[in-house]
Order: sequence, then structure tokens, then C-alpha cells
Amino acid sequence: MRPHVICHMTTSIDGKVTGKFLETPQGLMASDEYYRVHRDLHADAFACGRITMEGSFTGGWYPDLKPFEGVSVSRDDHVANPDADFFCVAFDRRGRLGWKTPVIEDDDPGYDRAHIIEVLCEDAKDEYLTWLRSVGISYIFAGRKEMDLSLALSKLNSLFNIRVLLLEGGSVLNGAFAKEGLIDELSLITAPVTADPDDLPLFSKSSMHSWKLESVFDRNGILMSKYSKKKEC
Repeated sequence: MRPHVICHMTTSIDGKVTGKFLETPQGLMASDEYYRVHRDLHADAFACGRITMEGSFTGGWYPDLKPFEGVSVSRDDHVANPDADFFCVAFDRRGRLGWKTPVIEDDDPGYDRAHIIEVLCEDAKDEYLTWLRSVGISYIFAGRKEMDLSLALSKLNSLFNIRVLLLEGGSVLNGAFAKEGLIDELSLITAPVTADPDDLPLFSKSSMHSWKLESVFDRNGILMSKYSKKKEC
């Protein structure tokens, strides 16, 4: 079994998810709605890729791993807190994120105190794994050198009882989930503004899938739409 995956994102009219459009008055209004809906969905966890986590939470900080050199760590999953009320799932293939605490510290109650789970490949450094344990962060392995998303989702369900997961970027991770058919719903908050040409799309390197519009709502000019994935014939 795996969690029900909802891709929840703020987009521009032309389907971009990064860039200065998010800093416009329309983009800021859309972001406020995005955070409100995030809270209202009452999921068990949210997930982001490394770059998104760095931009939103770690700020690029990385620990000094020298004190842990020479330590050998088995490639067993490490469950530090299976009973947290909410989880932060970081898809960090090589182990490059630096966390200072085992939980997210954020002003938004929809993210604050979420217990961190690192999703890694087995070639992550022993020093990094030892450091994660010292901080109290959970981690799971999903593939030897390349990420196995289906395996990761299965472990998130079995080890942490995550039933509903919010997939919240970035473009590459969203695209990888979409390509493998692992997204069950789309929850899109659309700002009435177009983005720059170099900004990243909702899905990078995805594949064709059909979606069914379940609902659409206009809130002060911000379009909120929900789609479910159509069953393949």
C-alpha cells in the first residue's frame, strides 16, 4: 500500500511554479490561499525535493561531518518518531540537506513541528547518516543509486502510517511522480499573472495523463481547482 498523493501547488496562469510572479500582489494572495488550503487538507505529511526544502527551510546550511568520519552505518531504515502528528518528507537522494532540529520550525502552523523524514539512496554517506541519527531525524532508503518513488511511498505508509501525502514541489520531483503515475489528485491555486519564460513548470519531464475536474472556485480573483486522475482504459 502507499499514501494517497495530492500534488498541491501555486501556479501562474501559464503553469509555472517558480519565479518572481510569486512576489507580485496576485502571487502573494495566491500563496496565502495555498497555505490555507494546505492546512485545511489535514494530510499526514507533506513532501518536497531538496532544492525546495533548501529554499523554504534549511537555507543551504550544511553540517560539519568531520566528527563522524570513519563510522560505518548499515543501510537499514531509521525510524526516530513513528507517531508524530505530521511529517516533513524530504526527497534528498544524496543527503545534502542540513537540518538543525528533527522537526520543522515555521511560523505557519501547517508546517511547524512536522517531524523530518529524509528519503535517501543507499549511496548516501555514512557520516551523513550518523549525523541524522544524532539530530533525531528519521530516514529511509529508496533505491541504491537512483530514487525508487514507489518503494519510498510504500515505506512511508508502512513505517509511519502516512495515508495522505501532499506533494509540494519542486518541478522535477512533481514530474517524477507524475511520470510514474503516482499522483492521485491535483490541488492547484492559480494566480492571475503570467510568469517569466525561464521559470519552471508544474511538471518537469512528465508524461501524458488524463485528469477529471472535480471542482473549481474563484476566491477574490484567485482560482482554486481540484482534479482527480482518470483511470486508464
